[in-house]
Amino acid sequence: MPTIRVEMFEGRTVEQKRALAAALTEAVVRTLGGSADAVDILFFDIARHDWSTGGQLWSDRGQQPQQQQQAQAGPGGA
Repeated sequence: MPTIRVEMFEGRTVEQKRALAAALTEAVVRTLGGSADAVDILFFDIARHDWSTGGQLWSDRGQQPQQQQQAQAGPGGA
């Protein structure tokens, strides 16, 4: 069965990770069959200063004026 690697910004609680692990495991078993005991999920908490999108660190995005952030987000925000 699969090993699922989940990379996300740090700050999620143990309860959130527990709920995500249960949901992912259920989806794998429902889709692929097999036993839940065979599904491994690895969580990797990434600091915002260790993740970059579009050449900009995520830790730097919060330091810009709000109007500049909205302009960079483009249509629909995000």
